[in-house]
Amino acid sequence: MATLPVFRWRLAPDGYATRRQLRARGLRPGGQGVAATLERPRRRRGPLVAHLYRVDLAKPVRPMTPGRWAALAKANAARRVCPQCRRDAGYVIPTSLGTCVPCAYPGPGGPEGST
Repeated sequence: MATLPVFRWRLAPDGYATRRQLRARGLRPGGQGVAATLERPRRRRGPLVAHLYRVDLAKPVRPMTPGRWAALAKANAARRVCPQCRRDAGYVIPTSLGTCVPCAYPGPGGPEGST
């Protein structure tokens, strides 16, 4: 089995890109394997590693269908509903709290808030 080429930080040749760079160009890896790795050295730990893909083998990003848009909207709406009081918080519930802010830090007036 052949080993992958390893490039140092900022020294990868043209024709290779990370997933984010592909996405910025409107592309996706499209089933191809990792073509090379990019290493950024660090002082006291192992290097940061990024996987590189060949741009010429990348495929265009699939367009969003109406069904996918609806599923995404439903998932984002579910992230706004507090599991404790079952109200729409108006923002995405922080995972660190697990509930909306009034439920996590109830004031003298209860979860409705003190104002």
